[in-house]
Amino acid sequence: MWYFVSPQVVFGEGALDALDELPGRRALIVTDTVVLQLGLVARVQAHLDTAGLEVRVFAEVEPDPSVATARLGAQLAAEWAPDWIIAVGGGSVLDAAKAIWVLYERPDLQPEEINPFVRLDLRRKARLVTIPTTSGTGADVTWAIVLTDTAAQRKMGLGNRENAADIAIVDPSMAAGMPPRLTADTGLDALVHAVEGYTCAWHNDLTDGLCLNAARLVLDHLPRAVADGSDMEARERLHNAATCAGLGFGNAMASVAHAMGHVLGAVFHLPHGRAVGICLPYTVEFAAREAPERFADLACFLRCSTAAGEEGARALAAALRSLCRQMGVPTSLAEAGVERAALDAQLDKLVEDAFNDTQMVTAVRCPSYEELQRLFLYVYAGQTVDF
Repeated sequence: MWYFVSPQVVFGEGALDALDELPGRRALIVTDTVVLQLGLVARVQAHLDTAGLEVRVFAEVEPDPSVATARLGAQLAAEWAPDWIIAVGGGSVLDAAKAIWVLYERPDLQPEEINPFVRLDLRRKARLVTIPTTSGTGADVTWAIVLTDTAAQRKMGLGNRENAADIAIVDPSMAAGMPPRLTADTGLDALVHAVEGYTCAWHNDLTDGLCLNAARLVLDHLPRAVADGSDMEARERLHNAATCAGLGFGNAMASVAHAMGHVLGAVFHLPHGRAVGICLPYTVEFAAREAPERFADLACFLRCSTAAGEEGARALAAALRSLCRQMGVPTSLAEAGVERAALDAQLDKLVEDAFNDTQMVTAVRCPSYEELQRLFLYVYAGQTVDF
């Protein structure tokens, strides 16, 4: 038995108009200072004004949101008593908003207690709307929550099926102002979601099609959006791809590239999409030795190669690296500015934390401790995986 979880998704040009119809008295907008300064919160607030909702704004979310930030937002929610939590931003904002909502509804819980095995009984106080302003994380439609334990330099994978949003509003105009580097990083995140969702051990019939289509949309439209941010056709298809990939991997799982990327982001503060995008070709090559079939199938679908088995899987890895180079994205940790001495000093922590990451559970080839050490070193040096 399996569950497929999805919000109601409103997508396309003018999707923000759906906010005009929200019932209730009060809303709390969760966002960050950049999104606020760009005027995107004001656009959302205008629609909430039309709906007759009083609005407060919590704009304290930082990249890789901390447990402390989630608690602070929940405290404001308790004081304001909103009927709606409205998340406006990228993945960090959307994750923080989910956590704030849960802690507002369940002040008796500690953040680390938000897991798939407890009953949350949400929606007694409020409901959640997610409005992504980047095209990549898929956090608008997933129930995953990633918070950072700043003291331990560790990202915690949290979440429960109940904390999926009620409504996800996927309006491409909200992502139209992304600069090229952010477009590339977040687009790679969507691609990794699609690839790992299709190839992980928990892939299934309901998610395969979403992941395949998302991967194709990203490959076709991400380079265009990076090269010309005003290309609204590319922007819209990429925005839709991110949501498709979110629904796909969110109802399957991700895999080793995410486990490695999470710890690299926590320790070296690499943007999440860049971290997982750097790791993916290496983890594909690692899996290709023992479980190449679905990687080769994906390579064929994406017109990278018609070869079967390990040859086809390695062709997919080569195509992923080529895409990064085309967009000027690093293909190794060294190129990304990580110093070798810093990597060596943190290597044991990186390996241990990656093994404890939830995304390692669904690897089709699970590395040993020594193999995971070697993977980090190969990713650092840009060396093709040969073990």
